[in-house]
Amino acid sequence: MLFSNIAVLTPKGVREHQYVAVEGARIARISAERPIGTYGETYDGRGKLLLPGFVNAHSHTPMTLLRGYGENLALSDWLWRKIFPFEAHMTGKDIYWATLLGIAEMARYGITSTTDMYRELDHMARAFAESGAKINLSNGVTNFDASPYDALGAAREARAAVRDWQGAEDGRIAIDLALHAEYTSDEATARALAEEAGRLSCRVHVHVSETKKEHEECKARHGGRTPARYLADAGLFDSPATAAHCVWLEAEDFDILREKGVTVGSCPKSNLKLASGVFDARQALAKGVLVALGTDSVASNNNLNMLEEVRFFLLAQKGFSGDPTLLTPTQALFAATRAGALAQGREDCGAVVEGYRADLVVLDAALPAMRPVHDMLHNVAYAASGSDIVLTMCDGKVLYKDGVYPTMDIERVVFEVEKSRKRVVDAL
Repeated sequence: MLFSNIAVLTPKGVREHQYVAVEGARIARISAERPIGTYGETYDGRGKLLLPGFVNAHSHTPMTLLRGYGENLALSDWLWRKIFPFEAHMTGKDIYWATLLGIAEMARYGITSTTDMYRELDHMARAFAESGAKINLSNGVTNFDASPYDALGAAREARAAVRDWQGAEDGRIAIDLALHAEYTSDEATARALAEEAGRLSCRVHVHVSETKKEHEECKARHGGRTPARYLADAGLFDSPATAAHCVWLEAEDFDILREKGVTVGSCPKSNLKLASGVFDARQALAKGVLVALGTDSVASNNNLNMLEEVRFFLLAQKGFSGDPTLLTPTQALFAATRAGALAQGREDCGAVVEGYRADLVVLDAALPAMRPVHDMLHNVAYAASGSDIVLTMCDGKVLYKDGVYPTMDIERVVFEVEKSRKRVVDAL
């Protein structure tokens, strides 16, 4: 595809009236002149803005099936009274269709890649392989009875996924290892998972200090050690890691994350909805910690609209810090794109650069809410809506365009998810 006469968000800012040529899975050329060659369809970019695809740094994609199910509850009640009982009835088939629904929603909102923690990895990987989207996929290991790590079903499933799916679909599918959290496992499990991640050369994904209760109870259990300190001591951060939430980090925790190269997957909307708190981005960025943005699941969000996440990230940081100068649209959009790609180990994604993967999003910048333009990035961060996205491309393949999902039968997906929802609810 050749994007013609389009504004482009590059790492150096917005460039107007550009031509962006896509060859295969990559961006072949960005120039002010029409490039010589044949690139298939020509896309008229007048009044449009081309952005890098968003990268969702923390999600649980199949939980589309639980959208709106557990509401107005604190995290612990939400998990134990609503979420876990519902999930106990979900089959691999349910998870496959719910994953496809999540992929469709992500494509609608410009997300081309996600770092996900769930189960039934084979069914999930198949959904991503068929749809054309990217994923860093993991199964969140829990261990409530001190079982040996090798006896855990999640550990065996992760091993099989590494064997069967690592690097599949020209690298679109990556398999990580995940510990659900400190409070849902024991130290032997954390250490064993850390060793396995090193042995298999996998990245790591874990929930960290999402609530004050979780954070303080960890300290009480482990001689004053915070979750970040505990996980670092267990060796979990010796592999490249994404730590989701990190709302209640203490001063030393930021130093640990910087020293270990851990990325924070901040989920502002979910944290606000569950009244978990607000991640301290000021301190993280001051300490040199890489910060990416995630949606969490639609059970606690309740959508996968990354532009909303960008806006909430900016507003929550300013409002709760009392500093209106804290964070810029450039920083927030970096967190929603390039930072997430780096956290996934995808060095050639997350930016509109020649030679990078063609993970691209087109935003309608001619709408009334986007005019006038004093600074296009300010409009994107504070005025644009996810519904303003008109095209999403991953590795040069169009996943969404003007209400159409070329890689999936969206009506069948919605039908199957509704069927799964009814069956599970009837069983509860």
